[in-house]
Amino acid sequence: MPGHQRALYLRLMLEQVKTLIVGGGQAGLATGYYLAKFGQSFLILDANQRTGDSWRKRWDSLQLFTPAYLSSLPGLDFPGPRSRCPTKDEMADYLDAYAAEFDLPIRRGLSVDSVSKTNDHFLISAGDHHFKAENVVLATGGYEAPYVPNFAAQLDPGITQLHSSKYRRPSQLADGDVLVVGAANSGAEIALEVSATHRTWLSGRHPGSEPTRPGSRMDRLLTPPFWFFLSRVASVTNPMGRRMRPQMIKATLPLGRVKPKDLETAGVVRLPRTISARHGRPVMEDGRVVEVPNVVWCTGYRSTFDLVHLDVFDQEGQPVHDRGATGVPGLYFIGLFFLSTLASSLVGGVGRDAEYIARQITRPHTRSTIRRPLFGRSQAAATSASGISSTST
Repeated sequence: MPGHQRALYLRLMLEQVKTLIVGGGQAGLATGYYLAKFGQSFLILDANQRTGDSWRKRWDSLQLFTPAYLSSLPGLDFPGPRSRCPTKDEMADYLDAYAAEFDLPIRRGLSVDSVSKTNDHFLISAGDHHFKAENVVLATGGYEAPYVPNFAAQLDPGITQLHSSKYRRPSQLADGDVLVVGAANSGAEIALEVSATHRTWLSGRHPGSEPTRPGSRMDRLLTPPFWFFLSRVASVTNPMGRRMRPQMIKATLPLGRVKPKDLETAGVVRLPRTISARHGRPVMEDGRVVEVPNVVWCTGYRSTFDLVHLDVFDQEGQPVHDRGATGVPGLYFIGLFFLSTLASSLVGGVGRDAEYIARQITRPHTRSTIRRPLFGRSQAAATSASGISSTST
C-alpha cells in the first residue's frame, strides 16, 4: 500500500479516546479509578489477558512485604486480616476484583508498540489497533525488561538458566547445585527456597537487612510511622525528599524478609559478584570458577520506554517529569520508583500519584505550570544540592 494511502487508512481506522492509559496493573487501575470519579472518559490497554497477570506470573511463593491494610488501591480495601502480608496470587485476584468493582474500561491482550504525537493529539499503535487520544498515561512501570548480563550467552548450553521473571518453583531446575546471581530481595528469597532441594550458592553483595521481619510484632509497631515517612516525608514536595531522591534511585533496598542467618542455617554458600564466563562456566569477582548445572539470574529489570517516540527523556533514558507530568502536554508517567514519594511504586502508595495526574487531566490549564524542578534520573542529581517494598528485585 503506498504511503499516502496507508496514512489515509490509519486516519480512518483511528479509535478516538480522551485519555488512554497504557498498562492495566495497579498504577493504571488507580488512575482509571480517579478519572472515573472525576467524570472523565478513558480507556485502559492491558497487554495481559487477565487483570493481575503481571503478579500471577511471578514465582509461586512470592509474598508482599507490606501488610494488607497498606496494599489497597483507592476505594476498595484489601480483603482479609489487615496485618498479614498478601501472596502474589491474592494481589492478582484483588486487582481483578478492583477492575470489576468499578467497571473500569479495559481492553486486554493489547500490547502498545508506539506512542507519538502530531499537532494536538497522540497517536498510539497496538498491533492492528490504532488510537487517537488527547492524553496518554504510561502506567507500565519503570522496570519491565528482565536484565541478564551479556556473558550469560557464553555459559555452557547444558546449564539451565532462568531469570527470576521465569522462575516459578524449584522443580524447574535440573538436579545438582544452583547458582543464584543477585543477592537482593528476589535473590535471597529464591536462594532460600531452592536450598531445600539443591545445594545453593548466592552470588552478590549483601545489601543489608531491615531490622524487623514482615508481620512480626515489632514490624507491626514500626510500620505506621515508617509508612508515613515513605509516603509523606520522602517526597519531592519538600526539600528533604528532593535531596534524598537521587541517592535512593541508585540504592539497593535492604532485605525485607530473609536474614543472613536464615541463609547460613539453610546451608546457602555466599559468593562474590558474578562478573564473566570462562570455558562455559560462571566466574566470580575473586577469580573463582563455579561448576553448576543451574543458574538463576536475579539481576533485576531495566526500564524500557522504546515505545515512546517523544523527547521526554534524559541522557540515561529516564523520563523527565514533575510528579509524572512531562514537558509534553498531555503525556504522563505513573508507577515509577520515587515518582513523587518513596511509596510511589508500591500498591498502597500509587493512589496519591494517580489522583494528582487525574486532576491534571481534569484541569488541563494546570499542566503547563511547573512549580518544582523536572526530575529524570540525572536531572534529579543535578537539581538537588525498595524499606517497605512490594517486590524488590
